Amino acid sequence: MSRIAIVAALEREVRPLIKKWSSSDKEYGGRNFRFFENVGTVVVCGGIGAESARRAAEAIIILYQPQVIYSVGFAGALDQTLRIGDTLQPRRVVNAADGSSLDLGQGTGVLVTFGAVASAAQKARLRESFSATAVDMEAAAVARAAEARGIGFSVLKVISDDATFTFPALEQFVGPDGRFSESRFALFVALRPWLWAQVARLAQNSRRASRLLCEHLRKLENGLVPAPATAQQGVNRR
Repeated sequence: MSRIAIVAALEREVRPLIKKWSSSDKEYGGRNFRFFENVGTVVVCGGIGAESARRAAEAIIILYQPQVIYSVGFAGALDQTLRIGDTLQPRRVVNAADGSSLDLGQGTGVLVTFGAVASAAQKARLRESFSATAVDMEAAAVARAAEARGIGFSVLKVISDDATFTFPALEQFVGPDGRFSESRFALFVALRPWLWAQVARLAQNSRRASRLLCEHLRKLENGLVPAPATAQQGVNRR
């Protein structure tokens, strides 16, 4: 049994935290997952998107029976005052797909889970539609998995791109299992010199975001961050 379970999308988001932890591969629901463990904390990187996050959350809950589960990782800013490296613990998580939401009982702002990497124009629409502070692709799915099992749930996100930043199209590099193909993306970028500066900026922002996220996660692991409320409060429809 683990005290804290952490679900991220990609290993690079949490690499500074887990690089010296023990790891093991386990199967659940017909899929293999790699878990990273340190004392009472376990991390799984389930892949990009809601379905991958849901499956990873269910696996870590069943296999490790944690007391609390966190959705962590990168988020895009919708609030124009947010900067790269700012951390966010939202009060409410909204699923953009159906408008459902979950009040976490503590925290500040609204995180909206969206089904794709949001462009600058989409960020503006999400901010207006949901009064949201930031956008990710996984938190709402992890919230529902926690709610179904009646365990504590919270979110810790770090801003990796500001409200005006636009990514190259990334969906084509994400496989059915939510894994991001860095080799295919690197080849795509190598053949398009006009993207080099943008991708270099993205990489720099990601490194900074990962470092600051993991600094906060170490405080969580050491018990310096208050425990979240349970995820049994129900899903509120807009």
